[in-house]
Amino acid sequence: MANSAQARKRARQAEATRKRNASLRSELRSAVKKVRKTIAAGDKAAAAKQLVESQSVLDRIADKKIVHKNLASRTKSRLAQAIKSMA
Repeated sequence: MANSAQARKRARQAEATRKRNASLRSELRSAVKKVRKTIAAGDKAAAAKQLVESQSVLDRIADKKIVHKNLASRTKSRLAQAIKSMA
C-alpha cells in the first residue's frame, strides 16, 4: 500500500484513470458490435449509417490514446469492407 501522501494521491488518480479508460474501451467495443449486428441483419443502408456513427467513436477514443490509432483504422477498414461486400 502507498505510504506517502503523494503515493496515495497517485493511486487515487490511477484508479480514476483506469475506470475512465475501461468505460471508453467498452464504448468502443459496443460501437463495433452495433455495426456488426446491422451487417448480420443484412440491411446495407442501415449498416453504412451505423458505421459513420461508429467511426467518430473509434476516432475519438484513438485520439485519447485509449487504443492505438492503427487499431481504430484497421477496425474501420474491416467494417467498411464487410459492408461493401454485402449483397
